Amino acid sequence: MAAGPSRMSSPQEVIPMARRIATADRVDRPQLLDFLRPRHHAILVTTRADGRPQLSPVTCGVDGEGRIVVSTYPRRAKARNARRDPRVSVCVLSDDFDGPYVQVDGHAEVLDLPDALEPLVEYFRSISGEHPDWDEYRDAMRRQGKSLIRVTIERWGPIATGGFPPELAEQ
Repeated sequence: MAAGPSRMSSPQEVIPMARRIATADRVDRPQLLDFLRPRHHAILVTTRADGRPQLSPVTCGVDGEGRIVVSTYPRRAKARNARRDPRVSVCVLSDDFDGPYVQVDGHAEVLDLPDALEPLVEYFRSISGEHPDWDEYRDAMRRQGKSLIRVTIERWGPIATGGFPPELAEQ
């Protein structure tokens, strides 16, 4: 049940519920990467040709150089937009929707095959670990014509959770 000011346990009785206090914790780069590595759900924000935002739900990982990586196809809007305007934002979410999240801003580069092949292997490893047959995986990436978006992190906000401001939580 969602947190709120109260819930009804019976028509006559109101039982107060604790309100969750919002958090916003500033972190350094190593702490940010520790937060990002186990989280693979994100919203990638690119800019359309008309200047409006394009939001794409994506599965992401973190490569060995600390970049956020996303697998895609060359003709997808996110890839086209990132080629045209490499300024992107990524909101990385926890598996639990109410869990902590962080917004990361950075510079994207889009890699196409054959240059994307080994970075796609690293992408898979960063999310799922070892593949049972790497030759099969590489063949599948070639057949599908996959691309990879790499986001070099330039700045980030606090690791945050939603909730009430502290001064309102006890009211």
